[in-house]
Amino acid sequence: MKKLILLFLITIQFGLAQNRLDFKSLRYDEDYSKIENDSDSTFLDRIKYIPLTKDENLKLSLGGELRSQYQYFNNENWGDVPNDSDGFLLNRALFHLDTKYKKSFRLFAQIQSSTAISRIDPSPVDKNELDIHQLFMDFNFQLNENDFTFRVGRQEFMYGSQRLVAVREGPNSRQAFDAVKMIWKHKNLKSDVFYSQFVKNTFGNFNDRLNPNTIFYGVNNVINKIPLIQNIDLYYLGLDKKTASFNSISGEEKRHSIGTRIWSKNKNWNYDFETVYQFGSIENQSIQAWTASLYTNYQFNQLKFKPKLGLKTELISGDKSTDDNKLQTFNPLFPRGAYFGLAAILGPSNLYDIHPSIELAINDRMSFAADYDFFWRFSKSDGIYQPNTTLIYSSANSTQRYIGSQLGASIDYDIQKWFSLKIEATWFKAGSYLKEVSTGKDIFFTAATLAYYF
Repeated sequence: MKKLILLFLITIQFGLAQNRLDFKSLRYDEDYSKIENDSDSTFLDRIKYIPLTKDENLKLSLGGELRSQYQYFNNENWGDVPNDSDGFLLNRALFHLDTKYKKSFRLFAQIQSSTAISRIDPSPVDKNELDIHQLFMDFNFQLNENDFTFRVGRQEFMYGSQRLVAVREGPNSRQAFDAVKMIWKHKNLKSDVFYSQFVKNTFGNFNDRLNPNTIFYGVNNVINKIPLIQNIDLYYLGLDKKTASFNSISGEEKRHSIGTRIWSKNKNWNYDFETVYQFGSIENQSIQAWTASLYTNYQFNQLKFKPKLGLKTELISGDKSTDDNKLQTFNPLFPRGAYFGLAAILGPSNLYDIHPSIELAINDRMSFAADYDFFWRFSKSDGIYQPNTTLIYSSANSTQRYIGSQLGASIDYDIQKWFSLKIEATWFKAGSYLKEVSTGKDIFFTAATLAYYF
């Protein structure tokens, strides 16, 4: 722990002056080939572009992340688990190296260390001491105006708004896949075709293995600069899972998802509309599930604090009956772990919600955000779930629909461009459904996150 803190302080000292780096959610998407090591170069600039040969055809780039996060729950799971009066500390360290030969070959490697201090009964997502998080090779070639990349190895996936496929940034351990992927780029079109196995986190060192029990494959297409609608995603995602469990059935799950997303990012008005239909089978039942979501916001740049008002609503199907041969529970596949906020109290299955929000720019470095989310069960014959579709409470013993409401607030402070502090709090008021199926206490959650990227 002392060594981690020392490294944290050293990287901050070296990086305080840096302003030319462009860190991304997927670190392998960063390109520092145009960085020049001039008199203004900082330590971080120099480790981003390290020529290994005189002709600079072979080059190396180094980087990473250090994150420390304190969390505190009062009445976690609405009072049905032991209460931790002191809270707990989650630490995450990520280090990567990116080796490239011209534009034709690449080797990307990244290790991850996630530790949990004072966490009662941590999961492998909280605590995974040291492991290879990513290790893949790229083979690139061009044909006319088409760019092709063949990628093989352990890698992160992130598609669209991360409703279905995400890096799981909020939780302590990010998620990855052992995969083969073909990437095709042509003008305003980008298409990914992949076949993978989900990497299941395991306590210990270097023991995250291939997981043939969860196979994930699909095609994701993104088309930009379309008249009127601007951008559209079209995708098919397939999931084969040896063991899956829902409110009324467990067994082998074969699920297919077809979806589209229409979105735009402008200076003032943004929108994001997405629909997904799922079909397939689980044991002796057919799957017929769906979701539709709409998020829009408008920023008043001419006003003080540049307020941004947002509204989000989602309809997410749940099982209509426990007695038929159909399962209508939506499976969000591999979504953001903190789907409805860092507290991750609920997952996107069998619910509908209304979610207004506001953001204020206090100054160039500090912002404030607040939101209020109202949740109902979509179907009274289905329960509520965690983001990974683990059942929290079943449909038994309640005919109530209202789950509850969640008030959230956060302050983001950019101490330096890539050194940040975030303080947030969540209050979840239990509704009539939760009061019938659980202890029904209101949840209070707070967290402070200090993160540094290099």
